[in-house]
Amino acid sequence: MENINLVESFSEFKEFKNIDRATMMRILEDVFRNMLAKKYGTADNFDIVVNIDKGDLEVFRNRIIVEDGEVEDENQHIAYSEAIKIEPDFEIGEEVSEEIKMLDFGRREILAIRQNLASKILDLEKDNVYKKYKERIGDIIAGEVYQVWKKEILILDDEGIELLLPKIEQIPSDFYRKGDSIRAVVSKVEMKNNTPVIILSRTAPEFLERLFEAEVPEVFDGLITIKKIVRAPGERAKVAVESYDDRIDPVGACVGMKGSRIHGIVRELKNENIDVINYTSNISLYISRALSPAKISSIKIDDTNKTAEVFLKPDQVSLAIGKGGYNIKLAGKLTGYEIDVYRDTDTDVEDVDLQEFSDEIDQWIIDEFKTIGCDTAKSVLDITIDELVKRTDLEEETIKEVIRILKAEFE
Repeated sequence: MENINLVESFSEFKEFKNIDRATMMRILEDVFRNMLAKKYGTADNFDIVVNIDKGDLEVFRNRIIVEDGEVEDENQHIAYSEAIKIEPDFEIGEEVSEEIKMLDFGRREILAIRQNLASKILDLEKDNVYKKYKERIGDIIAGEVYQVWKKEILILDDEGIELLLPKIEQIPSDFYRKGDSIRAVVSKVEMKNNTPVIILSRTAPEFLERLFEAEVPEVFDGLITIKKIVRAPGERAKVAVESYDDRIDPVGACVGMKGSRIHGIVRELKNENIDVINYTSNISLYISRALSPAKISSIKIDDTNKTAEVFLKPDQVSLAIGKGGYNIKLAGKLTGYEIDVYRDTDTDVEDVDLQEFSDEIDQWIIDEFKTIGCDTAKSVLDITIDELVKRTDLEEETIKEVIRILKAEFE
């Protein structure tokens, strides 16, 4: 077919990765049918045959044979004398199918076809990119840094699609050069001026959640549930985890042997400190765990106003607040309570460390009391049995036995 380089054009267009064969054929046919309708008034009597593999296209016009001098519409009818030049056996009333050469169209029309075709395919590509990434919001994407600007980084994925990582979505200590590999979570996808804009984030809680799924098989399989994540990107994060399988220690599984699992996540987050704690519906215990590594002496909860007064020994106050106040701020966000810290000045000098009772009380029970900030005998005895049942995961009989042992020491 004499098509003035249209074969080359089709060959270029058919290389688009995200457009399937049927869609490409439909686009080509639509573009040519529109062009034919403009030139001839209608395209209903045209057959368009697209061959994507060869980058080829054929156009045939179908016209009815009429008597000479009775042609009313040259696009719909052909004179008998003209028809028999094509095929001598033709008769009046039959239909003639005749190939339309691309040379029959002017140079401007050919150029318009190419531009229209390129525009439609580009629009389809953009739409495909938008739909693809819209479905991947919350997923981690790996890409290569293509350009670094003051306010954002341009990243290319493995298909060459452009992604943006704004400065505010970067960890403060992030530093990248062109060609570096980078991982981030898809945060937002929107269309601006008919162009998809894909925003990535390394500061979103979802990024940390996806990293846990990648590093901890139990989280990926759903055996461990991440209840909530709060972050001060690059500084500290707190992750509340829970497992419905009593055989699984959710904190231990997330941290890994000698921290093997958590270390990979910490490195990815530029040494962000990550506290993994056991989730509990017991709010006193939950706040105590959230303030880790500080050890709490006692706590007063106001459920109505969602506030908590936490009392600690003087040397524990700075641990509870943390560097830059991040520890107490994140604990508040994690639990949903406004936490106020107070120094406990009633420390009894004649008190006895709980560890001294390790020959009579199992270590795991001692550890449970320490978790709620009770690390001395009197700090346990100062709390009622009902309150200890609420704040710990211990049975009432176990708590009563511990209290008996502790009281015997002072008697």
